Amino acid sequence: MHIELVIAKLVTVGLGLLITYQAFRGYRVHGSEPMLYVAIGFLFISVGSVIEGILFDVVGLSIFVAGTIQTAIVAVGMLIILYSLYGRMSQPTDGGGDS
Repeated sequence: MHIELVIAKLVTVGLGLLITYQAFRGYRVHGSEPMLYVAIGFLFISVGSVIEGILFDVVGLSIFVAGTIQTAIVAVGMLIILYSLYGRMSQPTDGGGDS
């Protein structure tokens, strides 16, 4: 395995997990339900960014099957993030009328 690829994958996972952590922190601090979905979506994308190599090299799956699983995991993560942007979320009531 090429060390440069491993380093690049580790950096990618690290960045993804940092984004996941920050989004989750935003959810906990502000109670923003969309941020929870952003955190979950980035977690899926982060795992998906390395799962192909693990499934191929460690588990021994074919590159086609490993790539298909990776693509499905990343797609689920993107769908979750898309839901955070467009989905209907419960909005906290602030008691004030902004109408």
